[in-house]
Amino acid sequence: MAPGGYFQSAIIGFRRVELNCSAKINQQIAQMKTRRSDKDAIWTVSALNFEVKTILSQGIGSLWIEGEISNFVKPASGHWYFTLKDEKAQCRAAMFKGRNGRMGFTPENGQSVLVKAQVTLYEARGEYQLIVDHIEDAGVGELKRRYEQLKNQLDKEGLFASSRKKPLPDQPKHIGIITSPTGAAIRDALSVIRRRAPHIPVTLFPTLVQGEQAAKQLRHSLEQIKQFGHCDVVLMIRGGGSLEDMWCFNDEALARDMAEFPIPIVTGIGHEIDFTIADFVADFRAPTPSVAAETITPDCQDMMQSIDDHVGRLIRQIQLRLDKEGERLSQLERHLSNLHPQRQFDQLKLRLKYASERMINQMMAHLSHDKAQLLLCQNAFFQHSPLIVINQHQQRVELLSEKSTKAVQQRLLIARHNLALQAKTLDTLSPLKTLSRGFATIEKGEKLVTSVAQLNKNDEVNITLNDGKKQATIL
Repeated sequence: MAPGGYFQSAIIGFRRVELNCSAKINQQIAQMKTRRSDKDAIWTVSALNFEVKTILSQGIGSLWIEGEISNFVKPASGHWYFTLKDEKAQCRAAMFKGRNGRMGFTPENGQSVLVKAQVTLYEARGEYQLIVDHIEDAGVGELKRRYEQLKNQLDKEGLFASSRKKPLPDQPKHIGIITSPTGAAIRDALSVIRRRAPHIPVTLFPTLVQGEQAAKQLRHSLEQIKQFGHCDVVLMIRGGGSLEDMWCFNDEALARDMAEFPIPIVTGIGHEIDFTIADFVADFRAPTPSVAAETITPDCQDMMQSIDDHVGRLIRQIQLRLDKEGERLSQLERHLSNLHPQRQFDQLKLRLKYASERMINQMMAHLSHDKAQLLLCQNAFFQHSPLIVINQHQQRVELLSEKSTKAVQQRLLIARHNLALQAKTLDTLSPLKTLSRGFATIEKGEKLVTSVAQLNKNDEVNITLNDGKKQATIL
């Protein structure tokens, strides 16, 4: 069967199962409605629980619930079982392995969370419970919603547009850094700058990078840099942390100040997966503080290599110019030398020598040619002499005589060989040769007997042997 046939068969099978399940469910729902209308109907416990489960699933469905986790259990199966409660009530909840495996954390007892769950009934016990699809920290969830709301608002206003971002300087003259003076971020950034570009001055504008006053201090540091007037690029950095720790970089007022800031700003906040509003507004976002420092600093080793390359090219150009001028000077010297009278006299003398040698060579060539022609004529005369012709004909007659003699001898040898072969063949096929080996011929009348079926009792036969014939009677 073709692959398409398998898929079509599978789809048809799934549809049949779906129709069967739908038919059973519709049948059960019809039975429930019948029982509800019949007040005297007797229910089983399983039927009651199934109806309650159906009502909960269809009537409430999936929803977000806020509460506190207690009695958290994680058995070997990998499922999570816990109780979600508040000050007045509680309910059981379960999150299966296929769902909780995608969570980035494990909940703890006493933790306030937001869960997205489906309300259903555990039929075996008759207890309603929550089947959880997603869990997030209640505080973090609120911060994420505020973050997304502000991000969408600023994006619509164009604060994240690439057209408004300022280019970074290739060779910064002064770097301003906004961060905590005691954090690991400033140490990493300064280490990178000292290694790559120790000649560039750096000014630190210390500030808090988390807490309620951090956003206000960050804005104040930006104002200080504008008043300072020497920086041509700004680093705004801090190390990794939670969403709450980095919340100051999601401040709306800070984002608007950064968007209107006249100096390029490079952010390196948290880790590679961390994104803040400041990162979207900044002129360039680096994944870490170290990468941010690398982004704005040219590598001194690369600069030295570039200088060496430029010096090498300059030296090569100067050397080429010197070689060119030296060649030109040599040409001028040769030209002046050619114009000297002694030089011209020597050239005329040399031309006369060459002309005399060429004349002598031509005369010798003519003599050699005439000598060769004379030899050719002598050879032609000797070749057409009568004695030579007679000698050639005599040699030809001797050659033909020798060939004819050899041909007659060869024909005799072939005839003798053929005669010997025919004699041998006749001797081999002779009847007498066969009789000499003990064989005999039997004749009945004038016919040769070749089979026993030709002989009868008292028949007279003649037997011929190698040395004679005998008569015999068949008994």
